[in-house]
Amino acid sequence: MTGGRLKDAAAIAGIGQTRFARHLPESEKTLACRAVLAALADAGIAPAEVDAFASYTMEETDEVEVAKAIGAGDVTFFAKAGYGGGGSCATVAHLAAAVATGQAHVGVAWRSRKRGSGPRPWTNTRAQLPTPAQWTRPYGLLRPADEIGMLARRYMHEYGATRDHFFNVALACRNRANQNPDAVMHDRPLTREMYMTSRWISEPLCLFDNCLETDGALACVVVPAERARDCRRPPVYIHSVAQGLPAQHHGMVNYWNDDPLTGPAWTAARHLWKQADFGPQDVDVAQIYDAFTPLVPLSLEGYGFCGRGEGGAFTEGGALETGGRLPLNTGGGGLSEAYVHGFNLITEGVKQLRGTSTAQVPGARTCLVTAGEGVPTSALLLRS
Repeated sequence: MTGGRLKDAAAIAGIGQTRFARHLPESEKTLACRAVLAALADAGIAPAEVDAFASYTMEETDEVEVAKAIGAGDVTFFAKAGYGGGGSCATVAHLAAAVATGQAHVGVAWRSRKRGSGPRPWTNTRAQLPTPAQWTRPYGLLRPADEIGMLARRYMHEYGATRDHFFNVALACRNRANQNPDAVMHDRPLTREMYMTSRWISEPLCLFDNCLETDGALACVVVPAERARDCRRPPVYIHSVAQGLPAQHHGMVNYWNDDPLTGPAWTAARHLWKQADFGPQDVDVAQIYDAFTPLVPLSLEGYGFCGRGEGGAFTEGGALETGGRLPLNTGGGGLSEAYVHGFNLITEGVKQLRGTSTAQVPGARTCLVTAGEGVPTSALLLRS
């Protein structure tokens, strides 16, 4: 299947979510099914019509359980995308390919997490790593915050990025969360003083450079473009998709490459723009994966919004705020709305192009959504 054949052939017709909180009483399966049913209701499609599922490999509730619980019909396509937050956009891409080629007609992608009330996987730094990581990962470097902290320090050293640049990212996300009643950080303003005096998590990353730990679930429904035009909500077309795994990549600790600051985003971006009818200069709003603030300037460079080493400076002067050069993470993102492995960035992109966001960018017609940087990644270009 060529990229041209996929372009605008499928659309997101429905989105759904549960509430987000540090602790929710429902099980992960219950949250998953509620989000899926909400997305189907949003599209006006009966559960019995669902014949495709796509999820993350880290999703605890599999498609067999979801299909039974929601009352799906015969399922003819199912796929999983790996690498945690790197797989978010890939789930939608897999469904778009399935419906564009006739393998399925109604696809559902979802992510459900109980990370806020669940176990903390990174607290035991003596845990044994599977091969080959036990031979390649620097000793004791297990937590993502530590791994990205090392990358951030390199970025600061090489290109003069500062903590103020990282603060600009955190502030933009918090400002948008303050407009979003569903955000965990709604009505909780962030100031520069709060940021600069907060405790270190892994220097140079402070408390506000790190994403939330959240319970919650989200889902979306993907159908052929022609059907989407007859659904309950305005269609949001999947214009271009991409995944990216650079040569000789080391997940999260890509320190051995000749250029550690050129990550998977660069690989995904080359394919994404090659298949598209427009470029970075035509993107009205962006939802950039923000598990950690330094990933945003690195992604801005990778996806072509600025040159090498210019991502920090790009954040200056309110560039990421509503009305700026590139309004970003308009629901609050993983830093301030909820961290559900980036799926809320997809649903927020849909809201923007429907015109229903709580921080609506006037006239938004194109949106870039990215998945995790630092791991094999994926991306979507959406248009109305």
